[in-house]
Amino acid sequence: MTLLLFLLAYLIGSIPTALLVGKFAFHIDIREHGSNNPGATNTLRVLGKKAAIIVLLVDVSKGVLAASLPSLMGIDIDPLFPGLIAVIGHCFPIFAGFRGGKAIATTAGVLLATNIGMFLAAYLAFIFIIYVTKYVFYGSLTVGLTMLIYSFFTPGREEELIFSIFLLLLIFLHRSNIINYIHHMEPKINDKSLKDDRIPPKNKARRA
Repeated sequence: MTLLLFLLAYLIGSIPTALLVGKFAFHIDIREHGSNNPGATNTLRVLGKKAAIIVLLVDVSKGVLAASLPSLMGIDIDPLFPGLIAVIGHCFPIFAGFRGGKAIATTAGVLLATNIGMFLAAYLAFIFIIYVTKYVFYGSLTVGLTMLIYSFFTPGREEELIFSIFLLLLIFLHRSNIINYIHHMEPKINDKSLKDDRIPPKNKARRA
């Protein structure tokens, strides 16, 4: 039953929300636009606020549902584990050629269901760092770092290794952002050129 639970968690995480919204509502593959990432941030950049809200809510719900599986299936296991399996599914989805998002929204859902204190610490830090630096990937990496630091101050739980691996995963997933930043090519959230990535494009010159 535990194996079935993990399989279900992975399949839930593998639902490619941004890809589905892009294909059915806009007839595009979002992985070919903007930052090429099928996540809520790139959905906002390419498809706009309404689409981004849908993607965000569904991706967060994937984490909540996966973390709730032990309770729903009556299996005695830490809900964090199937939750993180769903995060892996989100990042490497079998339904989308293993080209997925960068974990942030689904991780939020997992923490909402398992550790509200860690959720608040990680995502308040996420918002603060983005506000200060204007770089989303800095905020994303801060989520992993905050979760790791928080785990050191959580009595009775030995999760430091798990969150150390998770932080390394986030660094790997954001490697293109890091490379772009080093080469001064990573856009800030207030970069006016981002509006040119919208579908349909706002810049009429691109319609020609």
